[in-house]
Amino acid sequence: MEAYNVLGLMSGTSMDGLDIAYCTFEFTEKWAFEVKKTSTVPYSQTWQLSLQNAFLKSEEEIKQLDESFGIFLGVQCIHFINKNKITPNLIASHGHTVFHQPDKGITLQIGSGKIISKMTNIPTVYDFRSMDVKLGGQGAPLVPIGDKLLFGEYDFCLNLGGFSNISFEKDGKRVAFDICPQNIILNEISQSIGDTYDKNGELGRQGNINQELLTELNELDYYQKLPPKSLGKEFTTEFTHPILRKYLISANDKLRTYYEHSAIQISNVINQQKGKSVLVSGGGAHNSFFIEVLKSKTTKEIVIPSYEIIDFKEAIIFAFLGVLKHRNEINCLASVTGASRNSSGGVLVTP
Repeated sequence: MEAYNVLGLMSGTSMDGLDIAYCTFEFTEKWAFEVKKTSTVPYSQTWQLSLQNAFLKSEEEIKQLDESFGIFLGVQCIHFINKNKITPNLIASHGHTVFHQPDKGITLQIGSGKIISKMTNIPTVYDFRSMDVKLGGQGAPLVPIGDKLLFGEYDFCLNLGGFSNISFEKDGKRVAFDICPQNIILNEISQSIGDTYDKNGELGRQGNINQELLTELNELDYYQKLPPKSLGKEFTTEFTHPILRKYLISANDKLRTYYEHSAIQISNVINQQKGKSVLVSGGGAHNSFFIEVLKSKTTKEIVIPSYEIIDFKEAIIFAFLGVLKHRNEINCLASVTGASRNSSGGVLVTP
């Protein structure tokens, strides 16, 4: 039995900060894990703007940003290691997504793994999505194999991050896909009136549902598509934002309507499937009002886990994906992404 001590790094579309999870993984008859230390490093306004506008930059500027963000990640790893007096034998970094258009064969996550490895003197796995896209897949979601192997006691794993996504077993295969934009939209509406985000859904709770807006959101073509399917920031720019801008209603009403929309889309998915328990993670799991709205639309058991699992599940699973890559084992499921085959995604670099 071999134990792997891994640092998992996750930077999500909601851009609230860098999540770091230090975990130990062991395999006997099945995989077991322990979360030892966690931390979220908030992004400065400079980094937020830089990451937010990365898609507008030239090829050369993106290359420079890839290197500078890699240095930032390396510095944060060193700080975390020294502060907690730990000795990871592997780093697994998701990086930060700049482009994700798998239908055009494009996906890009910045944050050079080579630089992280060189700075920390630790083997590093990065660029987890590219191989799957080359194999004709969506390159997302990647978390489902972790859901299956680490959180298999739950029938559904629902993540409420920048986008809501879900994974579950169906007909002997893991199925997973993005459901709808989530915090990426809710945060933007909140920020339009000076709040960073809608804490506990308090703003939305004060609003009213606009039926016309709700209907238009629910009629977006994406919701009729069958999986495999995934969403990127491009979807919100092209579809969600233009719809929201058309309605001259208060931010509270937009939030309340969007909560209703998201809860409808999520309940549409889980209510059609067998199984009872739904593990909820991601920042949206802290939004007590949204959880109330979701519970009102399903008889499934909505399970809110520990703080560590809510906030760091993706960082934990990317650490695990790094272990699978290190072992040259499958960490990306074709049943989820639509690729021509399963693969062991990621690039492993050594110092």
